[in-house]
Amino acid sequence: MNEFLTQLASIVGAQHVQTTGDLSKYEEDWRKRARGKALAVISPANTQEVSLIVKACLEHKVSIVPQGGNTSMVVGSIPNDSGTQVLLSLQRMNKVRSVDAANLTMTVDSGCVLQQVQQSAEQAGFLFPLSLGSQGSCTIGGNLSTNAGGTQVVRYGNARELCLGLEVVTASGEIWNGLTGLRKDNTGYDLKNLYIGSEGTLGVITAATIKLYPMPAAKLTAWASVSSIEKAVELLGLAHQTLGPALSGFEVMGQFALSLVDKHFPNLKVPLWKENAYCILLEASDNESEAHARQQFEGLMQKAIESEVITDAVIAESLAQAKSLWLIRENITMAQATEGLNIKHDISIPVSQMSAFVMKTDALIEQKIKGVRIVNFGHLGDGNLHYNVQAPQGVDSKVFLKEYEDEINTLVYDSVMQHGGSISAEHGVGSLKVDTLKDYKDPTALSIMRAIKKSLDPMNIMNPGRVIN
Repeated sequence: MNEFLTQLASIVGAQHVQTTGDLSKYEEDWRKRARGKALAVISPANTQEVSLIVKACLEHKVSIVPQGGNTSMVVGSIPNDSGTQVLLSLQRMNKVRSVDAANLTMTVDSGCVLQQVQQSAEQAGFLFPLSLGSQGSCTIGGNLSTNAGGTQVVRYGNARELCLGLEVVTASGEIWNGLTGLRKDNTGYDLKNLYIGSEGTLGVITAATIKLYPMPAAKLTAWASVSSIEKAVELLGLAHQTLGPALSGFEVMGQFALSLVDKHFPNLKVPLWKENAYCILLEASDNESEAHARQQFEGLMQKAIESEVITDAVIAESLAQAKSLWLIRENITMAQATEGLNIKHDISIPVSQMSAFVMKTDALIEQKIKGVRIVNFGHLGDGNLHYNVQAPQGVDSKVFLKEYEDEINTLVYDSVMQHGGSISAEHGVGSLKVDTLKDYKDPTALSIMRAIKKSLDPMNIMNPGRVIN
């Protein structure tokens, strides 16, 4: 292995090959559920170096774990505990390569932090709409490798819809330059979509050409209180009818989820959360004017109150107020982490089935575990819930997970499938769900996925044990 490490050092420089010291930021997953051990952490500066690293790993039969900002929620971007895998950190590859204003595209290295991409687009006078709670640390390569969603999927789509082209280092070390800005290109298989969502199991995304949008003339935010998920779905339908394509975000937050924010972040001053079972956070973007946007928004809220869909609402009067409302939503994850470990589910359900799913699954869990607390929130506008289960008050969270996690997962996932959903909406499969996938994925689909993996990565060196075994 000394020869192998020397070879890596010759590619990127000895200072960019780490084998000793505190490597926890690379080896421990974001949720602190797992800790691995890397043979080495190697940080290339460009695509050519990534290519040479992959070829060296192939030669020595060493597997590779690509990593961006290490914000995976499903233990998908840290090494296993064998001490035999190379951790490939893309964080040094963080340049904005170009902005094509006329074509409304930008080409960026995969190690660019999402917030940096957003800011670079804004400096050029455009909007890059992908928005996540972890945007200060997650990278665009990681976003694409997991097909990240976020809060504006209703209008702009997932990461997949925001990407036109990729540059990828394949599992054989070849460089595929597919950095096209074309919106139409029917010359065979759409290769980029093999790599988007593949979680680094087929190759390494090194750069991407992404879509830009004109900056909206106005953006308005509202917070509403509803008595049930059924009413929340009614409000979503009303918002679509009233706002049309201007609707960009529609988030649902359960009362217990908001109570955790109120408890652990009292400075955020959560509105209306004690009044009803759920609160809704809506956002609309308008290309005409703020006056036009506000007229539409106020009309929606008035119509919703008159039809008894909502009980009360607050429309942000300033950018600062809007940001404070979004901070409440974004801090639910931190609030529940402060409360203790919980059983997380990133699921998608057809919006038409959402109320039935929540009512049935809530009842099943509460029947099974007395006093259990359900942290239900997420992107209702696109049918994505973060349906998490917290231990009863006073029960040790580690003991709770050990005793109930498998049983609760089965209960939730069975209900998801009964309502036509998916067990992973935006977080991916990683290693946490890799053994579960076979129970909830069509066998033919799994067979095709295995064939793709075997064809593109016959030596199984790319992030093995993730997505598919």
